[in-house]
Amino acid sequence: MQDGLNTAPAETNDAAMYTPAVDTMPHPNRLWVSILVFLIPLMLSNTLQSVSGTVGAIILGRTLGVDALAAVSVFFPLLLLFISFVIGLGNGSSVLTAQAFGAKNEERMKAVMGTSLTTAVFLGGVLAIVGGVFTRMVLSSLGTPASILPVTISFARPIFVTLPILFVSIMYTTLVQGTGDSKRPLHLLALNTVLNVVFSPILILGWVGFPRFGVAGAAYAFIAAQTITLMAMIFYLRKLQHPLKVDAEVLRKLRIDREILRLLLRLGIPSGVEMIMFSLSEIAVMRLVNGYGPHATAAYGAVNQVASYVTMPLISLSIAISIFGAQSIGANDANRLRKVIKSGVWMNYALGSILMVLAYVFAHNILTWFITNPATLAIAYRLLMITLWSYLILGNLLVLAGFMKSSGTVLWPMIFTIVATWLVELPVAYVLSHHIGIDGIWIGYPVSYLVGLGMQSLYYFRWWKRKEHRRLIG
Repeated sequence: MQDGLNTAPAETNDAAMYTPAVDTMPHPNRLWVSILVFLIPLMLSNTLQSVSGTVGAIILGRTLGVDALAAVSVFFPLLLLFISFVIGLGNGSSVLTAQAFGAKNEERMKAVMGTSLTTAVFLGGVLAIVGGVFTRMVLSSLGTPASILPVTISFARPIFVTLPILFVSIMYTTLVQGTGDSKRPLHLLALNTVLNVVFSPILILGWVGFPRFGVAGAAYAFIAAQTITLMAMIFYLRKLQHPLKVDAEVLRKLRIDREILRLLLRLGIPSGVEMIMFSLSEIAVMRLVNGYGPHATAAYGAVNQVASYVTMPLISLSIAISIFGAQSIGANDANRLRKVIKSGVWMNYALGSILMVLAYVFAHNILTWFITNPATLAIAYRLLMITLWSYLILGNLLVLAGFMKSSGTVLWPMIFTIVATWLVELPVAYVLSHHIGIDGIWIGYPVSYLVGLGMQSLYYFRWWKRKEHRRLIG
């Protein structure tokens, strides 16, 4: 393994006694079945996350109008920027946990957990202070239209100051998934979704005696659901005697282990930088979109809601491939590792094609859930028609990147993402928007995905597969 990323098997420990929600170490000939069984709950989990956002967006768009939807749409690229680094660390934690689980080394898993959660709390605290204090300044720098700036601040500030809760929740979920358990996080996200769906109309519209908070109510609902779900997760995993339950040993390990932190940073910094640069690019796109007025901003937000139902399953597949690859490496199973990437690629095109066709057929009807204004609806529909097909390309790119990341190869996927985003997508969007209008912004996405997949594939076949893959599996 690279730089000590592989974990040696432990002699005897409780991890061997734990049975995950699905069999993540099957015979290689039916690997795709095991991936699918693991993937379905993971997809449903991400879909539930999208549902939570969808319900809030529908309520805001249809009851409070375009400005309310635009206010929330402005904020989410910024939120993604704030959580990018912890998501990167979460990816690294998931890889280390999967390798330790494959090697049946529970002590190592809990050490990774302690360092990961401690780091998440620290980062969340720092960003909560920064985001809470400088909310207006940051939103103004994004070119947020003056007409929606106050309401955007009312939504953004509460979420900023509660980032530690969100960070710990994200990190804990990725740790559990690293053990091959996608079912328990699904249960908890179902709870989160139900809470969000219930709290959103109550707090936004002021039902059952609560004040009418408006847009800020969506933030309060998000925070309440997230907090309750995190508490439920802690108690739920303790009841199940999950190897990553919070117990006395984990509490003793809630500190920074320098060796683990070094590996987390080695894996997490490139992934975090990749997400940060992607988030910044989305903010740059948002600035371009904002130049076309609130209708364009609202359309952009609505399309992101629809697109998430196509992209989230493909992102889930990439996560599954990364976890299965890391477990194969931890178990030193060469045959299984070879089949992981093959299964991932064909599953991307099979699953992605089904989702893409459904989205194309029902795009107009779905968009009307969020949008009532005809001009806004027309902008959103054109955006979907231009970009939907390219998510298949994005999915292939993500599967290749996830597979290589399972071994600790994170630098080159980061570089390819940055190049495709900043040297292709944004220049294309900027130039074309000045020649053909707002549609030019949307064209930048498929162009960047094609270039990114080309670079990723070239590196995989000409270098990684011939040298790194051979070194890992012999």
